[in-house]
Parts: sequence; C-alpha cells; structure tokens
Amino acid sequence: MKRIITKQLIEWKNEAGRKPLILRGARQVGKSYSVTDFGKKYFAGNILIVNFEKQTDWHKIFELNLDAVRIISELEVVLNTTIQQGKTLLFFDEIQECPNAILSLRYFYEQLPELHIIAAGSLLDFAVEDISFPVGRVQLLNMYPMNFYEFLLANEKHILANLIADEPHEVSEIIDSTIKQELRKYFYVGGMPECVKTFAETQSYIKLSQVQDNLIESFKQDFSKYASRTDKNCLLSVLKSVAQKTGEQIKYTALAEGFTNPTIKKSYDLLETAKLFHKIQAVSNIGFPLGANVSGRKFKSLMLDIGLLAHLNGLSLSEEYLKNDLSSLFRGKMAEQFVGQELLSSGQNQLYYWARDAKNSNAEIDFILQKNNQFIPVEVKSGPAGKLKSLHLCLEIHPTIKNAAVFSEAVFGKMNVQKINFIPLYFAYSYAAKNKTN
Repeated sequence: MKRIITKQLIEWKNEAGRKPLILRGARQVGKSYSVTDFGKKYFAGNILIVNFEKQTDWHKIFELNLDAVRIISELEVVLNTTIQQGKTLLFFDEIQECPNAILSLRYFYEQLPELHIIAAGSLLDFAVEDISFPVGRVQLLNMYPMNFYEFLLANEKHILANLIADEPHEVSEIIDSTIKQELRKYFYVGGMPECVKTFAETQSYIKLSQVQDNLIESFKQDFSKYASRTDKNCLLSVLKSVAQKTGEQIKYTALAEGFTNPTIKKSYDLLETAKLFHKIQAVSNIGFPLGANVSGRKFKSLMLDIGLLAHLNGLSLSEEYLKNDLSSLFRGKMAEQFVGQELLSSGQNQLYYWARDAKNSNAEIDFILQKNNQFIPVEVKSGPAGKLKSLHLCLEIHPTIKNAAVFSEAVFGKMNVQKINFIPLYFAYSYAAKNKTN
C-alpha cells in the first residue's frame, strides 16, 4: 500500500548532512512495512534488517562499547554480507528492546555519516525515558495511521485520491456525493493498515470488526509492559473514557472511577506516551510562540485512529451509517477526530485549540494552525456561518488573523469580508499540508 511517508524518506535519503532517522509511531501503523518497502525500491533491495525483538542475542554486539565501526564489522559477520555506506540501508527494527542500540546512533552519525540508517519501534518513547537520548545526532519523523488519501489509494480510487490531494476547490454535486460515500467508509474502517487491507480485499465490516478487536487486544497486552507504573484496570478505564470524550475538555477525575487523581493522570500520560491518543493543548492567546501560551489546566484528546474510535464506542453501522450528515455522527466527534487526524498526517505534529480565558465563557475553536508567522483558526461544523459565534469572537479578539477555515459538509466557498474559508471535510489534509510552517 502506498504511504505518503515514502516521500519524506526519499527526501531524507538525498539530504546533505543526513543523520540517522528514528521513525516514531504507535504499534501497527505501518513503520516496519514502510521502511522495508522503501529499502526495496530505493536501495535496489539492499536493505539489511536487525530486529532486536527477534534477534535478542545480537544485543551483545552493542554491549562491549558503542564504537560504530566495530558494530558494523560484527553485524556484517552475523548478517553474512557487506554493509556499504551510500548503498546499504541498515534498519534497526524494534530498537526499544536494545537501549544501547539507540545510544549508538550518535556514533553512527559521527563515525559513519554516509551510512543510511533508520530505527523504529513500538513503545519507543518508554525506552528513551531511561537513557541519554542522542539529541542533535538523530532526526525524528512521526508516522500516523493511513489518512483518507492513502485509504482511497488502497481501495484503488486513484482519481478521487488525486482530487482530494489537490488544493481545496469547488466540485460538482455528484463528485461531492461520491467522495462522501468513501469518507463514510473511512470513518468506520479508519487508517490502521491491517484494517484498510482487510476492508479493501473483502469489503466486509464483520471481518473489519474482527481485525479491530485484535488490534485493541494487542494494545491491552502492551499494558503489562508498563502496568508496574500504574493500575492495569485504570489504564483500561482511561482508554475507554478518552475514546468517549474525543473533542471534549478532559478532566482526569471523569476518566476512571475508584482511582486517585494521580493514578488516573499517570495512566493517561502512559497511554499518551504509547501514542494511543494525542493531547491537544489549549491556548487562550493566539500569539508567538504558540506553545508559550499553553494552559496547564485545559486540554482535549484525539484517538490514534478514527476506525478504532468508532469500534471502541460501539457505533452501530445500522443506525449511525445511515445518517446523511457526516458531521452529526457520534455527536460531531467523528468529524472532529477526522480533521484532527488529517492535520497530524499532514505534518502538523503538535495540535492546539483556542479556549477563551474569561469568566463564564465557553468559547472554543477546535484547532489552531500555524504557517510561518500567521495563525489560522479551524472549526469543524455543520451549521452556517451565523452560528459560528466562537470563531467570530476569536477573529474579533485577534484582528491580525488573516484567514480562518470551517470544515463541514457545506460546499467550498469564501466569506472575504470575514476572512472565513468554507471547506469540505475531505480537503482537510490538503489544506493543512498547504498551510504548515515550511
């Protein structure tokens, strides 16, 4: 299946001053597949894989010292092949199982700068908590589930995929309806590669549900790897509660019953570190630097994947699927999850939302994008502009903002006087990709 991350891997391959690359992402988002496919296509198949989960005895290679030249010479022996700088792609998979291998990346950069080396692993962020991470000596790249564009490609809807990858524009009624039918499927299938593959091959929601069950069970099995830090039952409660409260302001006390606030917070933090959901931080003032205006008390969450969100909440295809308005599915949470997920896949790695810091005010804007020195408020709505009270208030408070976006089921359009662009939901990725800091 074609992944957009391949383009970023090609850019890394050809970059001057390239550093070892660490690919970050949740379990089963396609990291190993993408790197292996990249190696086969762009290194003429000259990719060597060291899987630290399977080849535990190879950990010893990294225990004597972190000399990169020695490590390479020993890897050549166990791999029974020559590793050539500039021609070989060396892939350290499941690198979190060998912390010394993570540390060695610094010395690969310093001693063998021409060697192409990529590292990836599940629960990688837990491993780096306990070591001196090689900051400045590696590059980081985040990977997320397949977005709607990739979903369309996997289902051989290439023309539709190219259409939504283009700059947002007006489309005919029949094209709009056709895309929305595919988007409705994506809301339930989601972007986890195994789910997309199963649905593309079978078109069966029953088989899809079985795969989603297995994926969620595999995430639960991971609880044992960090359950010593908190309560396993609390982890499960927090996971289910965050799925129910997507798009809502999170209060720790509401995420699990019968547990203390510190235990709940710890569980939330652990699941966020495992990348099962993404924290969206609130800002009350839209200004530079945006991160400096973050509220410590207010935040929301996105689930890892929209299909898993639907599955965890038991959304019924028979009832929800037949609703005409995509924005109304699961009380609007599905549309907000979709847009957030598309923003992340575009390279907007840290998401923020605006929450007015005023007494008795509940004014909020779903997302704030930043393109160089400009900020773009983003709302996900189904109603007309007259009901966008929070957006109008935000623009009034921040008159330097030049553009705002409203993603909905409405047709493409602009309100130049009010600086608002109305954009169909399915253009969220292309809009975000165009409006990100270079």
